[in-house]
Amino acid sequence: GLENLFSVVETGDTIIIDGNTGSVVVNPTAKTLSDYEAEIKRFKELEDQLLLLTHYPAVTLDNKEFKIYANLDLPEEVGAVLDYGGQGVGLFRTEYFFISQEYLPSEDEQYKMYRSVTENLGDRPVIFRTIDIGGDKIVGYLNNSAELNPFMGWRGIRFCLTRKDIFKAQLRAIYRASAHGNVKIMFPMIAQIEEVLQAKEICEEVQAELKRGRYDFNPEVELGIMIETPSAVAMADAMAKEVAFFSIGTNDLIQYTLAVDRGNTKIAHMYQNLHPSIIRFLKSTIEAAHKRKIPVGVCGEMCSDPLSVLVLICLSVDEFSTGPSMIPEIKRIIRSVTYDECKALVRRILRYRTTSEIEREIEDFLKARVPSTPDIESMPK
Repeated sequence: GLENLFSVVETGDTIIIDGNTGSVVVNPTAKTLSDYEAEIKRFKELEDQLLLLTHYPAVTLDNKEFKIYANLDLPEEVGAVLDYGGQGVGLFRTEYFFISQEYLPSEDEQYKMYRSVTENLGDRPVIFRTIDIGGDKIVGYLNNSAELNPFMGWRGIRFCLTRKDIFKAQLRAIYRASAHGNVKIMFPMIAQIEEVLQAKEICEEVQAELKRGRYDFNPEVELGIMIETPSAVAMADAMAKEVAFFSIGTNDLIQYTLAVDRGNTKIAHMYQNLHPSIIRFLKSTIEAAHKRKIPVGVCGEMCSDPLSVLVLICLSVDEFSTGPSMIPEIKRIIRSVTYDECKALVRRILRYRTTSEIEREIEDFLKARVPSTPDIESMPK
């Protein structure tokens, strides 16, 4: 978003990139540099404190427990799940394996990768999202045709159902890996229930093929879907009858609901996690899932924002899935509040009509319950 940066920076300049505020300081003064060095030290001390929570459960003060999973792109990242106390992988983005290759990986190559991830996690669950190319994730050898609006185009489950050969090879590889651990399969970018039904039929075809080939696999692998389009939210009650779990992809859900391209700096301020419509969509989706007694996870960037984490607790989401390094922070927030007071908070924020009102209410609540410099060792174990 800093369009003029390269006109004011030269080789040899000192710059500070502040990822918390989204700002860049060019050639800082000695005092500014000293202030930031102190902030880095404070951040590392806080991180060290949070790591003390690695082996503790994510449970509120009144014993409401949540599951905390990690989002991964590559098999090499599995160690971080364990290092930060994750209970499994809530989103493995399989498309990055395709993106990293210059050719279409074979079924056996995919199987070896999925198996390594599964075995390294032991009995912890790993949710493999089927290939989600398109939008901002382009694989040249799979789709080199330009699209005027790729985020609304040939992506996610639409690609998979069109290229059934690629889809089936991936499903075969994932099912084969299921013989070595706790595997689940998730379909992305669902907009119509017909897509769910077609994907399930293809899974049945794949299982029949594997049986004929005498491959080992778990025939009870759970199937779930991403809720990331407004139509999926509207049809959540019907969708819940067809799958074993939901995972809400808040990144796309927000941009499709608010009609805001999150990569467009001119309107970035309009991309709001806590917009009243988003909170209502989350609430209705979670309620629809719970009526069918299926769990709901969230795997978008909302899981990395403390204010949004608090809202997700309030809305009774079952599972959080985030970058591994954020896991201790989510645990800290969960372990600092009671579920009862969170339910009271959500009743208040549902009455508000603007994002700013909601943010103020949650900020006040967070400041009162979750200190900025926590004494982790004094927390209930």
